[in-house]
Amino acid sequence: MKITLMGAGGKMGCRVGDNLRQFSQHDIAYVEVSDAGIARLTERGLTTTSQSEAIANCDAVVLALPDKVIGTVCHQIVPELSSGALIIGLDPAAGYAGVLPKRDDIAYFVAHPCHPPVMSDEVTPEAQSDYFGGEYAKQDIVCSLIQGSEADYENGETIARVLYAPVMNSYRITLEQMAILEPALVETTVLTCLLEMRKAMDKAVDMGVPADAAKSFMMGHLRVLLAIVFDYVDFPVSDGAKLAADVAAPIIFQPDWVEQIFNIEAVQASVTEIVSGE
Repeated sequence: MKITLMGAGGKMGCRVGDNLRQFSQHDIAYVEVSDAGIARLTERGLTTTSQSEAIANCDAVVLALPDKVIGTVCHQIVPELSSGALIIGLDPAAGYAGVLPKRDDIAYFVAHPCHPPVMSDEVTPEAQSDYFGGEYAKQDIVCSLIQGSEADYENGETIARVLYAPVMNSYRITLEQMAILEPALVETTVLTCLLEMRKAMDKAVDMGVPADAAKSFMMGHLRVLLAIVFDYVDFPVSDGAKLAADVAAPIIFQPDWVEQIFNIEAVQASVTEIVSGE
């Protein structure tokens, strides 16, 4: 296969590109336009290829690009692709927002990492500090075929397992389900909650708790509570803790926040904002 990596010198491009280099039986072309990105590739001993040359007769294109430019770039490259080519996105936003150009004789596939789980069996220092995955720590991935054949799905998943290696499980889901996971679940909900949790910890520090003690207390209890709430252990929270959570919930959260965030129209609106950059 001839595989083209778009945005090869960006942060995500370098991460997946380092793994893609292990795909030594295939011809990899690296496309990058920024000076900083080209410098990163040069440091890796790689040279760039022009977009037109890289796209010509390639079998697969990996889009390691910001969401807000994917639509523009795809409208440039899709007309130049050979029939049967496979485009691999690393995020569901562009596909779900409908900005990918229509062409019936090519395939669209998207794969996204779950990232290494909080509860893991990693023991080496390198794996334990590989928070994003794609280097030392094992992770799962989610994959979706937007259009194409089962053979296209298999090819896409094979490449995705290399991009995000080492991979444990690969879960096949729909594009809409992937959009529910990101942004609705992990960005709109989890990130927002974590940012507010950070504010709470900082408030404790402002009230006189030593910063190291507050952070240690937060991280340790977070691990225990994650294990309880997400059924890693069969052990309930204390009656006092449950009472505190019940009293605080209506103060911290709107009663119908879940319905508002996971309303499919809200998910669509969020994805559109991400793609447009506004």
